Amino acid sequence: QVDLVEAGGGSVQVGGSLRLSCAVSGKPESFDVCRAWFRQGSGKEREIVATLDMARRTRYADSVKGRFTISQASTSLTLYLQMTNLTLEDTAMYYCARSRGAGDCSSRSTYAYWGQGTQVTVSA
Repeated sequence: QVDLVEAGGGSVQVGGSLRLSCAVSGKPESFDVCRAWFRQGSGKEREIVATLDMARRTRYADSVKGRFTISQASTSLTLYLQMTNLTLEDTAMYYCARSRGAGDCSSRSTYAYWGQGTQVTVSA
C-alpha cells in the first residue's frame, strides 16, 4: 500500500508563490520511474503540470514553463512543486502521482498512485 499526501496549497495573490509537497508512506515499486504533478481546475479535465523521471529529467506544461519547478528531496521520496509568478489560471486542485514501474511519464494512465489533492487559489 502506497499513500501520497499533498500539502502546501492555499490562497495567494497574482504574482505570488507557493511550494507544494507530496509525502509518501509505504514503499513504491523499486522502479517507479515517473513522478508528476497534475492539476484540475473547476469544470476542466485533469492535466499534467510537471513530470520527473528516474534520470531526473523534468518536463513541464507550456503554461507553467519558467514558473514552476518539480523536484524530489535527495534523502526522501518527498516530491515538491515550487510555483512562482502565479496567475489566475493556476487556480486548481493539485495532485501528485507516482507510477508503478516504468511507463510513459507524459501519459496519465502511467500513474498508479495518487494523492487526495491540495487546493491552490490565486486571486487578483
